[in-house]
Amino acid sequence: MTIRTGIGGWNYADWRGGTFFPKGLSQKRELEYASRAVAAIEVNGTFYRLQKPETFRSWREQAPEGFVFALKGSNYVTNRKVLATAEEALGRFMAQGIVELGDMLGPICWQLRATKQFDPDDLAAFFEMLPANYEGVALRHAIEVGHESFACDEFVELARRHDIAVVYSETSKRTPVAERTADFAYLRMQGMSPDCPTGYPPEDLERLKRLCEGWADGDVFAFMINGAKERAPAAAMALADLLKGRR
Repeated sequence: MTIRTGIGGWNYADWRGGTFFPKGLSQKRELEYASRAVAAIEVNGTFYRLQKPETFRSWREQAPEGFVFALKGSNYVTNRKVLATAEEALGRFMAQGIVELGDMLGPICWQLRATKQFDPDDLAAFFEMLPANYEGVALRHAIEVGHESFACDEFVELARRHDIAVVYSETSKRTPVAERTADFAYLRMQGMSPDCPTGYPPEDLERLKRLCEGWADGDVFAFMINGAKERAPAAAMALADLLKGRR
C-alpha cells in the first residue's frame, strides 16, 4: 500500500532553467533527474504513438529502483465510436514492448473523450478485452471518463466487477466519479495555479492529502497533470512531503 505522487511526462521546456530542472542539466538526463524527484510519471507519448521496445528499456535503465511509469493507453484504442472494435489496436499497444519496463510498469490509463457517453454493453466488452497480464507481466488498468452519463451505479459496479480503477479527474472538463473500484486508485489533478509556487495553496494540498489517504487501503497514484503544468513538479513534491509528514 503505497501513495505515489507524480507528474505527466518529463520533456517540458518550462521546467528547464531552474523551474524544476537545474540550470545546465542536459536534456538527456531529464528523466534521470525527474524519476528521483517524484515517485511516478504518467507517459503521455504512448497515447499518440507506439514506442519501440528499446525505448521502454531505456526508460527503465534511467529510473531508480521502485519507480513507476504509468502509461496512457493508445488513442487508437479509445477514440472510437465502438470500443468493442478495438481488439487489433489493443493488441498492437500491448506488443510494442511495454513489458520491457518489468516491475516499473504501473497502471495503464485508458482515457475516453469527455463527450463519450456511457454504453454499458460496449464498455463491458472493452473491459473483457483488457488483459490481466502480458508475457508474464501483471497489468493494471484504469479508465478516465468525462461524460455525466458515467456518474451512475451501473458504471461503478461494472468497473468494480472487472477490477478497473475509475480515474478521479479533478477538472471542470470532466464529471468526477469518486469511487474506489479496484485494488488501487488513480487520480489526475488539473487545478494548479501559475501564481502559486506549489501549484495548490496549503489548504488544497491538505485536501488532496486527505483524499489520497482515504483511498490508501491499496496503492494510490496521484498525478499533477496539465493546468499550470509549470507548477506540476512542485505540487507533486509538496503533496509527497505532506504525506510523509514533512510539512
